[in-house]
Amino acid sequence: MAFSFFALAVFLFLTLDPDYSTSPVSAASEGVQITYGSVIKIMHERTQFRLHSHDVPYGSGSGQQSVTGFPNVDDSNSYWIVRPVPDSGKQGDAIKSGAIFRLQHMRTRKWLHSHLHASPISGNLEVSGFGGDGESDTGDYWRLEIEGSGKTWRQDQRIRLRHVDTGGYLHSHDKKYARIAGGQQEVCGVREKRPDNVWLAAEGVYLPIAESK
Repeated sequence: MAFSFFALAVFLFLTLDPDYSTSPVSAASEGVQITYGSVIKIMHERTQFRLHSHDVPYGSGSGQQSVTGFPNVDDSNSYWIVRPVPDSGKQGDAIKSGAIFRLQHMRTRKWLHSHLHASPISGNLEVSGFGGDGESDTGDYWRLEIEGSGKTWRQDQRIRLRHVDTGGYLHSHDKKYARIAGGQQEVCGVREKRPDNVWLAAEGVYLPIAESK
């Protein structure tokens, strides 16, 4: 069952930092800036599948929680919380091109992660869900690369996410799973820039930029 924007807004209200004093969270519309603390879906540009995870481990490689591309828009397992790396930003800050940040899966609390294990279908770099609220490492760090001239991340911008430790770009393609996630497509990392590693921020609830005090 999909989460409504109201349910997402309630979730964000309960998890807001005490120092965050800007107006209430709002549903996204075209051109809205992505800020730390926002809860969003990330869409693969070419296939329109959403970045997705669920409590199902890979049967090979690391055995960590699987990350896939999901075809349906209305699925609550495709929401990710945009988080800064420690000591680099705060809730409500805009995210500049080149910034290093993390994505935390809202339902399972795992971090979007990569490493040198081989991905199950294509043999590229595996992308998995790792750790939790009290466990994170540099394998969860991703660098934002905005396509074009944009300086801060907005909903309508084409982006690439480059994994800091491996240099792999977050990537997907129309190679699909038959067993662990039937009909869902593989998400992996590749070290080359390709058309298949372009993504866009899609549905979600976005925190407005924090007001300066």
